[in-house]
Amino acid sequence: MTEIRPRRLRRTPALRRLVRETRVSPGQLILPVFVADGLDEPRPISSLPGVVQHTLDSVRAQAQRAASAGLGGIMLFGVPRPEDKDANGSGAWAEDGILNRAIAAVADEVGDDLPVFADTCLDEFTDHGHCGVLDASGAVDNDATVALYVQQALSQAAAGADLVSPSGMMDGQVAAIRHGLDAAGYGGVGILAYSAKYASAFFGPFREAVGSSLVGDRKTYQQDPGNRREGSYEAWLDETEGADIVMVKPAGPYLDVISDVAAQSRVPVAAYQVSGEYAMIAAAAERGWIDRRGAFTESVTSIVRAGAQVVLTYAALELEGWLR
Repeated sequence: MTEIRPRRLRRTPALRRLVRETRVSPGQLILPVFVADGLDEPRPISSLPGVVQHTLDSVRAQAQRAASAGLGGIMLFGVPRPEDKDANGSGAWAEDGILNRAIAAVADEVGDDLPVFADTCLDEFTDHGHCGVLDASGAVDNDATVALYVQQALSQAAAGADLVSPSGMMDGQVAAIRHGLDAAGYGGVGILAYSAKYASAFFGPFREAVGSSLVGDRKTYQQDPGNRREGSYEAWLDETEGADIVMVKPAGPYLDVISDVAAQSRVPVAAYQVSGEYAMIAAAAERGWIDRRGAFTESVTSIVRAGAQVVLTYAALELEGWLR
């Protein structure tokens, strides 16, 4: 009887490379970065070792590094000064707001060499920390918020964003933004939709990174972590509303949702390896408990294996070096 020995193709690194089923390339990776107003030099984020809040000058340099590394894009988050926040998050669409200034600076720096993604949400800019405006009862007003997302998306398109990225999980946000962009002559600006975004405990370090003012949680508009089918439904809705890319967030704890979305989607699927996922690996590696390179490479490979064509990760530049 012939012996079946799959191990024959695992014998050497060259053989393993030859038959590898899932391959990650730098062009699939998007680097999220934070740009803070009022800084003279980059400021480290204690809960995200190796990640900083950038100045306008340093984000230009970071974007140039990302472009030179052949990354797939850069995602910009703005961090306003606390005194510039208000109930409506008006700094989100102000031409001189920190996010729009960062978009303009990065677009000027890299041109068409690196796609520029802009976070389209109000949470960094509201004094209450929610992703939208509040009604008289203190709940987030879906439709009033969507109208402001359109205003924000238009300002980001004018600043030079290649894709706007609505992340607030308001119903109808993608359709409204698509209509608004098209009507204003920005038909070439794409939409990366945060389609299946869960009310996750893994967002913790991000709150420090953006100086969040949130008290409470976002469970009334972000998805319940126990809901799998709902993730596919939300992604399908965004696709029908005109999203160019749909995204699952977080990534690692939701590989099943990524797989489901990828199986049904006619547009590219992205996934976000969020701050808590990054921080766990970085912190454990700092303590010598796991290998940083191995853990980041394996985790991102698993996200791609599940079906994501695009991965947002704070380790994108490191991964590019390791992959190369």
